[in-house]
Amino acid sequence: MRALDYEGLYEACYMQVYSFLLTMSRDRSLAEELTEQTFYKAMTARSEFRGEGSELTWLCAIAKNLYADEQRRRARQSDLEPEKAATAVSGAMEDGALDRDMAFRIHMVLHDMPEPYKEVFQLRVFGELSFREIGRIFARTETWARVTYHRARLKIQERMGNDG
Repeated sequence: MRALDYEGLYEACYMQVYSFLLTMSRDRSLAEELTEQTFYKAMTARSEFRGEGSELTWLCAIAKNLYADEQRRRARQSDLEPEKAATAVSGAMEDGALDRDMAFRIHMVLHDMPEPYKEVFQLRVFGELSFREIGRIFARTETWARVTYHRARLKIQERMGNDG
């Protein structure tokens, strides 16, 4: 385990973590709140960064878990308030359910994908990093990042095609 410069980490990764959460939640205020919680948890959690991946990947994992916790909390709350939940149902939610289903399928494929394909894809799609930035993270070239990302996309498409 290594010590982290949390201020530098916050400066470097805030927008990527926020973008990642905004993509998942489609709610600016929730994304802002969860981004702050992510950095707070990273600084105060007993489990420290182990250096097995990038700091951004570690932060996005924390953010994803916080988002899942929030979704579970909201689901429990809606179970307690059925009238409110019933009035919130709309056509947009049905579209959102289809999008969430597709996103879930992609995440399932990503979960089993080997490195570096998994991390490169996540940094590009969820972290919204440029190929140049991804190359720098891995101490590789921009071209390497592009090729790795496109190979990851092909693997995802192939596996999703096989899953139906």
